[in-house]
Formats: sequence, structure tokens, C-alpha cells
Amino acid sequence: MTTNISTEQALTKEVWKLATTLAGQGVGYTDYVTQLTYLLFLKMDAENEELFEEESSIPEGYRWINLKEMDGLDLLSHYEKTLKILSEQDNLIGTIFTKAQNKIDKPVYLKKVISMIDEQQWLVMDGDVKGAIYEGILEKNGQDKKSGAGQYFTPRPLIQAMVDCLQPQIGETVCDPACGTGGFLLAAYDYMKEQSQDKGKRDFLNNNALHGVDNTPLVVTLASMNLYLHGIGTNRSPIACEDSLEKEPDTMVDVILANPPFGTRPAGSVDINRPDFYVETKNNQLNFLQHMMLMLKNGGRAAVVLPDNVLFEGGAGEIIRKKLLIDFNLHTILRLPTGIFYAQGVKANVLFFSKGQPTKDIWFYDYRTGVKHTLATNKLHRHHLDDFVACYNASPRVETYNETSKTAGRWRKYTIDNILTRDKTSLDITWIKAGGEEEEYSLQELMESITTQSNTISQAVIELQKLMAEIKE
Repeated sequence: MTTNISTEQALTKEVWKLATTLAGQGVGYTDYVTQLTYLLFLKMDAENEELFEEESSIPEGYRWINLKEMDGLDLLSHYEKTLKILSEQDNLIGTIFTKAQNKIDKPVYLKKVISMIDEQQWLVMDGDVKGAIYEGILEKNGQDKKSGAGQYFTPRPLIQAMVDCLQPQIGETVCDPACGTGGFLLAAYDYMKEQSQDKGKRDFLNNNALHGVDNTPLVVTLASMNLYLHGIGTNRSPIACEDSLEKEPDTMVDVILANPPFGTRPAGSVDINRPDFYVETKNNQLNFLQHMMLMLKNGGRAAVVLPDNVLFEGGAGEIIRKKLLIDFNLHTILRLPTGIFYAQGVKANVLFFSKGQPTKDIWFYDYRTGVKHTLATNKLHRHHLDDFVACYNASPRVETYNETSKTAGRWRKYTIDNILTRDKTSLDITWIKAGGEEEEYSLQELMESITTQSNTISQAVIELQKLMAEIKE
């Protein structure tokens, strides 16, 4: 195991050292990680041929050996042609090379990346090691503020806690309709893979159980590779490059784990025309919530990260909340602290619900009031959520809040009658009194928070100006 860890650390360090060099030449971290993904796949395909005598699915002339033998402008030209040819393939290759483009325009640096990858034999590494190296690279990329890749990251400890609550079982189908780099699917896979050694069940898990969707080609590439390096979807990627909200779900699933994008739909997106939706709205997260409610099988269960406004917003928000309470069992809400996401100041919750039975009681766990996490000095770790997971999985569940003695426990139950009498059926509930302590942030975190808030205000002003212009017309 020590060898694995040292291999992991050494390789991740080497990969990131080259990233820093390329950044100095104007190649952004995300662009670098993407090119690394393309080249790594080609290298492993070559190893597959050489070590295991497997036939390559990559067209002749566009394989690792062809690139390895070239340099200078010939290398650059051939690499770009290779990316084009492979992006047109109709299989796992086509998914990994979705809309692939070269971003390293200097042959000498492209050659450096190829040489670095060529020094290692990737296929002989244990799947967990290969996967861990790649996950480490993805996470480092997410931490880089300039790359903007943090938006695709849900904190791994939170993902693990959500999976430990839902407990997906081998033989079940698991979906993330806004999958980013595949963190939820990978955690669900890790949870299920030790449950059975039966070949049929293992084959189903590797090839049919998981399904992810994302509408960003770059992210689909990273997610497909992430799963592939863990041995998942070796023939066809479980990730599709689509807009989940454009059409009704093709199949129903047993388990949904997701952290859909917050805010309005991105510019250029197709307008949503979904007769199956309960209500029409431009709110992105409310539409994702509706989509997930509709794609759950009867008896299926979901854990979804959603911002605070989903709990209290009137209009469409209230209609969807009532639907969730009447036709679904919204049994648990975990209130999350700020400081755990790469985007500053995000106030979010995890909603746990199942389909087929109405809600009777909602259990709230307040992991926000008086809780301080920052990405720099007090990162969220899995053990921070141990108490919540224990409370969630207890049978019977027991409140840690006592109304008579006013014991300020974080785990409290509200009956459906309590909820339905609240204004707009609001689920925005807090009962613990916040202490008088001020939150502590580093200067860098304060600057990031100010910048984020400034950008949000600027964007709001632009939208308002557009609206005013339309009114004048």
C-alpha cells in the first residue's frame, strides 16, 4: 500500500509540476488537464495492445506510437488531426474525445507532456491508484481559482456522507443528471463494488448501473476518463453529453445523487419545453429538482444538494415543495454551512426524499448554525458529518433537540402538519440560536468573497439594464 501511495504522490507531483511550467506559457490548468486526459487514454490503449495483446479500437495512424515518434510542427499537426478523427468515433473513444481541440500550441511543450506520460506504465497500476492519481489532478484543478473548474466539484466528504445515507445496493441503477467530473457516481460505485463477487452483478455494476449527464463537453471528457480509470464503462462511457432538462427522462432510476447547477440557465441554452413538469419556471435548480422527481422509480430515493431559496421561494418553489410533500417522502434535510464549496458564500442543503409515499415527518439536521469551515484553514472532512449519518441511519430515529429542556441539539423532527401551516410551506427552519462569535476568514478568503459578491452584483446590474431596455422598447 505504501508503494501505491508514494506512486500516487510522486506522479501527481510530476503532473502538476509540468502544469506550472505550461501555465507560464499561457496554457491554463483546465486546458492542460484536458490534453493530459486525451494523451493518457492513447497511452493506455497502446499498453493494452502491448501487454495484453488486445486489439486497439483506435484507427491506425492515430495511435500513441504515431505521436511518440514525431516532434516539431509535424507532431502538432498530427495531434490535431488525431483529436478530430477520434472525436468522430461512436464509442467510448468518441465520448472521451468529445469536441476535442488542442490547447498546447508549442510543439516542444506538447512533446514534454507526451514524454512524461510515456515514462510510466499506467495499465499495470491498480485501478484505485490510477483513479486516485487522476482524482488528485482533478481536485487540484478545481482548487485553482483561475480555472473556474471548482464549479464542477462537490466536496468529497459530503458526497461520501450522502452515499452512506442512501446506501445504494448492487443491482440498482444510480444517476446524476448534472454529473460534473463524476464524483457521486464514483462514490456510489465504490460503495457497491464490495457487496458481491457474482460476475453478473459485477458486470451490471461496471457497464449498466451508472448513468451521468452533463452539457459541457470538457466535463464529459473528464468524467468519462475518471470512471474509465476506475474500471467503469470500459466499452461505452456511462456519461452522456446532453442537456438533462431538454427532454423527458428516457429511463427511471433507483437512486439519484446530485448537486445541480444553481442560478439561471446558461446563455445559449435551449428553452425548456417540458409538458411533464409540474410548473414552468426559469429557476435552474427548481427545474433540475422537477426533472429528478420525475425520473425516480416508485420506491426510488434521492439525495440532492440545493440552495436555500428552494426551501422558501414562493410561486413555482411553493408548488414544487407541496408536490414533494404530497407525492414524495421528503424525510430529511441537512442544512450545510458556508465555506465548504469553491464558490464563496453558497448557502445550501441536502434534501433526501423517496418516491411513492407522502411525507409524514421531516427530520432536520442543522450543520450550519455555529459551524465554521473554510477551504484554507478548516476544510470539511468526512468525520465532521459522522453524527449526521449516525442520526440519519438510526432506527428508530431519536431527536437530539429537547423542546421541554430546550437542549440545543442539531437533530429535530417536524410533522407535516407543522410544515403545511407555515407561510408558503417554507422549509427554511432554524431553531439553534447563533453564538455571538464572529466568523474568522483569512485575507485571501475575504478578498475572494468580496470579488464573488462584486461579480454577482455586476451581473445583476447587467440583467436589470437589459430588462429596462426591453421595457423602453
